[in-house]
Amino acid sequence: MAAGGVAELTATLREGGYLADRGLATSLLLGLRLGRPILLEGEVGVGKTEVAKTLATVLGRQLIRLQCYEGIDTFQALYEWDYAKQMLQIRALSEASLTDDGAVDQLFGPRFLLERPLLAAVRAGDRAVLLIDEVDRADDEFEAFLLELLSDFQITIPELGTIKAERPPLVILTSNRTRELHDALKRRCLYHWVGYPAPEREVEIVLARVPEAAEALTAKVVAAVNRLRDLEMAKPPGVAETIDWVRSLEVVGASDLTQQAAVDTLGSVVKEYDDLQLVTDNLDRVVGG
Repeated sequence: MAAGGVAELTATLREGGYLADRGLATSLLLGLRLGRPILLEGEVGVGKTEVAKTLATVLGRQLIRLQCYEGIDTFQALYEWDYAKQMLQIRALSEASLTDDGAVDQLFGPRFLLERPLLAAVRAGDRAVLLIDEVDRADDEFEAFLLELLSDFQITIPELGTIKAERPPLVILTSNRTRELHDALKRRCLYHWVGYPAPEREVEIVLARVPEAAEALTAKVVAAVNRLRDLEMAKPPGVAETIDWVRSLEVVGASDLTQQAAVDTLGSVVKEYDDLQLVTDNLDRVVGG
């Protein structure tokens, strides 16, 4: 991609089924060229996670995903020791009357190490795309730990020594802004906001994912989804829901987005009871415009 730059990366992503705008493609290219992590923020379902998956595919790299959640700690993200295997080894050593220090040291050798995503990414280096998904769900302490790891890409395991990536993987962090991330982490990353696409581009995206869908029906669904986003919904639908809605209409054999077809398939696009009530009360406006 050295010659084509942004245009070539955009085309490559499109071949992989992902339609990126110029701003996103530029951020991804800079991350690749500069070896910098990329922080993608935006609403749920706008394609932040999907772009990392597509990049790994089109670049021929391993995708390593760390799904963040409340309470995640460093051991769950880095490595753990396989205690069950260690206990079996202890029993075997005891039965064989092997109690020397060398035998005991074997308990903390590579065969008993359970590799978690961050250690796997350090070992894989630039043969991997590391996706740190929904980093905003983790707590402040874990975020601080990530900052240190992203600075030097090395991990010290007391029993085995330091493992360092010769060349870092491409790192993509995603956030749905359930909380504000610290400035220190943002300064370490390139930043891009992934918003809802324009209707014309959203139609393109859906047709790229559901090529068997009728363009006229897809355009009506996209228009309806944009009206849904104008309502005060607790969880406005993202592009992923637009794709699901078109697929659902195709499954039930709907050739048009009628009120009945919309009611039959609303569960593919509306995921909260209060939102369902709101949409039902405004169905004429949503479907008919």
